[in-house]
Amino acid sequence: MNIRRVPFDHPDAVKLNDEVQAEYHLRYGDGGDATALDASDFTPPRGVYLIAYDDSDRPVATGGWRSQDQNGEGNEDGDAELKRMFVIEQMRGRGLARRLLAALEEDARAAGRIRMVLETGTKQPEAIALYVSSGYEPCTKFGYYRHHESSLCYAKPL
Repeated sequence: MNIRRVPFDHPDAVKLNDEVQAEYHLRYGDGGDATALDASDFTPPRGVYLIAYDDSDRPVATGGWRSQDQNGEGNEDGDAELKRMFVIEQMRGRGLARRLLAALEEDARAAGRIRMVLETGTKQPEAIALYVSSGYEPCTKFGYYRHHESSLCYAKPL
């Protein structure tokens, strides 16, 4: 697997984002994640967006983090918010998400962030299992979905 930094609006990132949004819609029936994101959110050193490519240079997994500090949505100073973690269906179960997550954590740590936070949902048991097995623990809800019953938030010190 070849992991590359790309802009959030890179054509491969847009393609994978469309796929993850379609999956969110299938699972939740709500049209996908409505959290506002901007390509500039993932511009170093305030964030990064990564795509994993297979040996045929096909984009197969994605994820990013963006800086968050104390705000009215429940974030704390020093937060790095994980966004758009996704592995295409045919490549799941091979450890790609775990490798991508580790790369994102290392990048956020190197950028001076002190805590990685994420929001997932009750209909994503695979994601929950990945995060819990990677040392994430439930935290106070934050972000766009903080008032939704199906929202689950996790954090891990970096």
